[in-house]
Amino acid sequence: MKHVTEFRDPALAKNLLAEIAALADRIGATRAEPVRIMEICGGHTHAIFRFGLDKLVHEGIEFIHGPGCPVCVLPMARVDECIEIAERPGVIFTTFGDAMRVPGTRGSLMQAKARGCDIRMVYSPLDALEIARRNPGHEVVFFGLGFETTTPSTAFAIQAAAREGLGNFTVFCNHITVPEPLRALLGDPHMQLDGFVGPGHVSMVIGTHPYDFIAEDFGKPITVAGFEPLDLLQAVAMVLRQIAEGRAEVENQYARVVPEHGNPASIAAMADVYERRPSFEWRGLGEIDASGLRIRPAYAAYDAEEKFGVGYAAGPRHVPEPEGCACGSVMTGRMKPTACPQYGTGCTPETPLGALMVSSEGACAAYWQYGGARVAAE
Repeated sequence: MKHVTEFRDPALAKNLLAEIAALADRIGATRAEPVRIMEICGGHTHAIFRFGLDKLVHEGIEFIHGPGCPVCVLPMARVDECIEIAERPGVIFTTFGDAMRVPGTRGSLMQAKARGCDIRMVYSPLDALEIARRNPGHEVVFFGLGFETTTPSTAFAIQAAAREGLGNFTVFCNHITVPEPLRALLGDPHMQLDGFVGPGHVSMVIGTHPYDFIAEDFGKPITVAGFEPLDLLQAVAMVLRQIAEGRAEVENQYARVVPEHGNPASIAAMADVYERRPSFEWRGLGEIDASGLRIRPAYAAYDAEEKFGVGYAAGPRHVPEPEGCACGSVMTGRMKPTACPQYGTGCTPETPLGALMVSSEGACAAYWQYGGARVAAE
């Protein structure tokens, strides 16, 4: 707890805020518009609003919320396919709790559970593996979801199932990668971004070099950051310093956790179990080449898509967003949550239209939890 407290020290925060203000003034002397910094990760978005960093930093800085919430970027069709699998006789469907309330066209997994499907929340794919061991008469499916942060644990579970010859365990693989959607965003001429704060937990696995293209190809600075308020303030200062000095580099604020080249064991497990999909659909971004992972043929026995004939194995399926839902625009930084016409009216935590309102990393959930309900009422 002392360690956490040190990363929330008010005196240190004031020093960093003063440094940020000086850098913002220096940059602002040469431009009229604010410095637009995208925090890629939804965990960073929640930390920014939880600690009020958006109100503490210099007025010349604007936080842009990026597509770093894996539940939020999942298209509705994939939620529908989860429910299709869960409705099959003898299936136990397991998932992280974050995905339970994400709506598809036929409701959410929580609602499917209420209708009688055997859907269980787990904290790890290893929990799902244990359920499969204890229920040999059932097909146990794990909803493999997330960026590089959670991808290795699913790979380890598949490797364990293969070693044991466990025939009733499969993974519905929806793991995705961070760099590819960032390349798509940077290639959009309508997106005006000055720098990035990168997700520390992703780089804990893959290191910092997968972001080299942001600096080298697009000339934008990025700083990989931790999740405490001082982490984020220091990362913002580092991005601003690069801009002020005319540099564009990949810097690592989170060096106490993130090694330059990532975690070798995790990288090896991912390479063994997964291969790139030719393309994968992202909510709000459409199809992005090589942005999704699928299970290699060597582990096809543990691939729910192949076993149940769903997902991309059955052919891609597109489901349009509900009318008036602006999840795509919010998630790609084109719109703030409170500008969505459905925010606080047609879309609330109790009656969500999109995943951003119910995911623990969703931007709409952050706005609502830390003051957005008041804004909606006003």
